Amino acid sequence: MSYQVLARKWRPKSFATLVGQEHVVRALTHALDQNRLHHAYLFTGTRGVGKTTLARIMAKALNCETGVSSTPCGKCSACAAIDSGRFVDYIELDAASNRGVDDMTQLLERATYAPTIGRFKVYVIDEVHQLSGHAFNAMLKTLEEPPEHVKFVLATTDPQKIPVTVLSRCLQFNLKQMPQTQIVDHLSRVLEAEGVAFEVAALRHLAKGAAGSMRDALSLLDQAIAHGAGRIEDEGVRAMLGTVGDEHLFALLDALVAQDVSAMLDVARLMDARSLSFDGGLQELATLFHRIALAQFAPQALLDDAERERLTPYARALDAEYLQLAYQVAVHGRDELGLAPDEYAGFAMSLLRLHAFRPERAAAVAASAPPRQSTPVPVAPAKAAVPPAPTPDPAAAAGQRQGVPATPPAATPVAGENDWHALVAQLSLTGMARQLAQHCELAERGDASVRLRLAPLHKHLLGKAQQDKLQSELQNHFGRPLRLEIDVAEPAAETPAERSRNAQRERQEKAVASIEKDPFVREVVDLFDASIDESTIKPV
Repeated sequence: MSYQVLARKWRPKSFATLVGQEHVVRALTHALDQNRLHHAYLFTGTRGVGKTTLARIMAKALNCETGVSSTPCGKCSACAAIDSGRFVDYIELDAASNRGVDDMTQLLERATYAPTIGRFKVYVIDEVHQLSGHAFNAMLKTLEEPPEHVKFVLATTDPQKIPVTVLSRCLQFNLKQMPQTQIVDHLSRVLEAEGVAFEVAALRHLAKGAAGSMRDALSLLDQAIAHGAGRIEDEGVRAMLGTVGDEHLFALLDALVAQDVSAMLDVARLMDARSLSFDGGLQELATLFHRIALAQFAPQALLDDAERERLTPYARALDAEYLQLAYQVAVHGRDELGLAPDEYAGFAMSLLRLHAFRPERAAAVAASAPPRQSTPVPVAPAKAAVPPAPTPDPAAAAGQRQGVPATPPAATPVAGENDWHALVAQLSLTGMARQLAQHCELAERGDASVRLRLAPLHKHLLGKAQQDKLQSELQNHFGRPLRLEIDVAEPAAETPAERSRNAQRERQEKAVASIEKDPFVREVVDLFDASIDESTIKPV
């Protein structure tokens, strides 16, 4: 007997075995059980999420010899014939190759005749958006008022191309992409049933490569079984897919945090030696920066406890603003790979950018460089994006290392026990607790208590968790028990958040003025009749 690929062998044959799409299954089962059947259904979604599979299950539910229900028997002649593609009253049409008005006219003429052996004639038109405009017009009347024995099931990956006149005549169901956890769980069950040994980490790579498609996941699984000679192992799957493993990504992160350029380039050379995808490496790196940013601002969004625990140290070590820049460097680095001398050079330059734009690195370079009046930069015509204007600011960089907004050197307070601005900079606060401290003013500090004042505008920050965190950090700082009290009232002086905003605004104005006064920039603006997009100017 010939081998049957897993995507076909494990194709769901009932609503109960369908993975995911619970919202669609619920609506269809209720309609079938209550006999509230529409004459036309439209399933939309990306490839491999179950559109045609749902159509076949619907056809069995409508024509099962036991009666119309959401649980077809799967054993009668009608169910068996539909599963094997031999049921004469189940007609699948590929609109990509039968898209003309003549094809549609022939189909509609046959639809007028009664079913041959079944209860209903079920017409499934796949990739329906590829029908011509005349073909759509030809089917409108029949689609709105078909014979009672006819049911239409339309499927498409691009519903935007379907005329609204067709959409209005169908019940539309949007099928979602499969979550990676569901794909991994399903692949695990398939491999256990097939008797194939596997490593769960390898299945995660397959699920990620499938990009939400269960059919693609099963096809990749077939390939992985052949590649691993009957075993699914993490290293083998990564070699097959050319994906960058976690050890490479976290080695890059560790080197970035340590500002070790040599170690970063060593990872790039190792990836080159193993012929790993540099495009995939930058994609994975951007994803990792995104997950670290989530760990900073919304750790509850990371459902995996192990992932949250692993990313938390990086969330503390990397400045929030720098993370946004690092994400952009990784994303734009992918676009530039095709323009680079070779992919290795493009990837290495992206890593060097990540290092060069670290706040500590930028401040150190600026401090060691001689003073300059302006920095020559190219300006493109009409809304040109201008690189940041350097403004040497070692104190600001020190503030960023503490995880708080930068302040100008002139405004840097003396670190005294009653200087709230300096004290906030020394506390290890993140997230909402940090925001609370930044928007408060020190009203009174005693031996056993600290009283703060918070503007009514920011009283939404008064959550118990952030107050407890702030109190705990204050106790750790002073080395004794302290009671934190916060009054909701207008502050009498400048809060750390206000000082940071004022300093940032002043630095932005200086950066814009520096760019506008630059002789080279002015010459280019005059030559090309260009303008400077001030939103692209960022002080460093």
